[in-house]
Amino acid sequence: MIVRVYSSALLGVDGIEVEVEVSAFNAEKPAINVVGLPDAAVRESAQRVTSALATSALSWADGVKTINLAPADLKKEGPRFDLPIALALAETAGAECIIEPERYSMIGELALDGMVRPVRGVLSMALEAKRRGRTRLIVPAANAAEAAVVEGLEVYGVDNLRQAWDFITGQRVLAPYELDRKRLFDTRRHYEVGLEDVRGQHQVKRALEVAAAGGHNLLMVGPPGTGKSMIAKRLPTILPDLTEAEAIDSTKVHSISGLLGKENALLVTRPFRAPHHTISDVGLLGGGTNPGPGEVSLAHNGVLFLDELPEFRRQTLEVMRQPLEDGYVTISRAAGTLSFPSRFMMVAAMNPCPCGYYGDPKRECRCSPPKIEKYRQRISGPLLDRIDIHVEVPLVEYRELASEESGETSAVVRGRVEAARQRQVERFSDQGNVTCNASMPSKVMREHCKIDATASGYLEHAMNELNFSARAHDRILKVARTLADLADSADILPEHVLEAIQYRTLDRKLMM
Repeated sequence: MIVRVYSSALLGVDGIEVEVEVSAFNAEKPAINVVGLPDAAVRESAQRVTSALATSALSWADGVKTINLAPADLKKEGPRFDLPIALALAETAGAECIIEPERYSMIGELALDGMVRPVRGVLSMALEAKRRGRTRLIVPAANAAEAAVVEGLEVYGVDNLRQAWDFITGQRVLAPYELDRKRLFDTRRHYEVGLEDVRGQHQVKRALEVAAAGGHNLLMVGPPGTGKSMIAKRLPTILPDLTEAEAIDSTKVHSISGLLGKENALLVTRPFRAPHHTISDVGLLGGGTNPGPGEVSLAHNGVLFLDELPEFRRQTLEVMRQPLEDGYVTISRAAGTLSFPSRFMMVAAMNPCPCGYYGDPKRECRCSPPKIEKYRQRISGPLLDRIDIHVEVPLVEYRELASEESGETSAVVRGRVEAARQRQVERFSDQGNVTCNASMPSKVMREHCKIDATASGYLEHAMNELNFSARAHDRILKVARTLADLADSADILPEHVLEAIQYRTLDRKLMM
């Protein structure tokens, strides 16, 4: 006899339905063969499944069992197929049958005693089950909240194999998992820090607001102890709240990386990732033997903070050019090509020289000119051009540090940012993937970033005197458009262009 049930595999961040077929026939020597391009973890499922069936008091047909995982040309990885394989084998005994198997999709790893363990990537698999028309999803109890994020799908969390078997054969009644999405967003959408914690640094906070309003990348340059890291960590608190679609996209990436806990079924605040400067290319961009997402993808819809930017290997920084421009990472292997989303805001921080005190009015720099030049040249011009806003972070005076007066709260600044973003949403409503000023392609930019003769004269003078590149020219216009949005101005005015130029002058100093 042949038994068919349905499960899912992962391809990048997306789920792909897998049909689990079990064929059993009599033979002198019993055996279980798994075919369909399984990896080692899938091939080992035979040992886990047979032990789990035995300890769950479930039998299966004698003889040779062939387990086919279709489509056969898709590599199957991990232990997530244990549960569907075990349930299909149990049906070969002929005692009971699965009721309406075409309604179900099943995922789960089995322990030797029949307990069902959580697996990665359940959200992606739930989305695929819904797309395929499956109405019921059986998952480990620890993954039930994550799967229940998908509306229109009945999710059943099970603790053990016997419970799952009794349910799908009609011997037990289980209630579908209920998730209150609105309550989840309302109760967990908060930050422990705020922009009001930062004393002084008014110019830097202004640059941070502009970056958040337009989705622009930001570079902060200043001596140690000026609050660069502190300011960067507060950027997510002034960004617009995640939409439900953005939350699902970000959660998918964290789910396949195994970063979701039982109490963290859905990301409701923007991710903030701060990898150490010793990170490898694979750790930052993604890849590996079984390709997975890197830090740039884990920061999708959020912030990627690179502290001590020149300390990163130059080659590691250069591989970021594609995700910064395209919003996704492409990883090619002999077996195929995978894409991971990586639409993030990059915030970088660095010292002006190796000791950190070049140009400081109070402390003497101990670095020689060649040493300073070598330090700064670790950052290439093309990468620097891709950072829209550059700002100096000076030391804070004691009177500002000791002041009891706090600045604007993150909620107040976020209100202005959201208003500016809403103008951009309306402006780009017919532009597909363009959602903010920073992501405008050249054609769209020429339409929405027109300037008058006075502003054009200022920009021409800056281009000639400061030797800006063509890419820097486009960045200035995009930032100017954001400044106009913050001022609720339909037109880009000369003062907006002048302020945008101010945010680019630092890169010429860094490359001198």
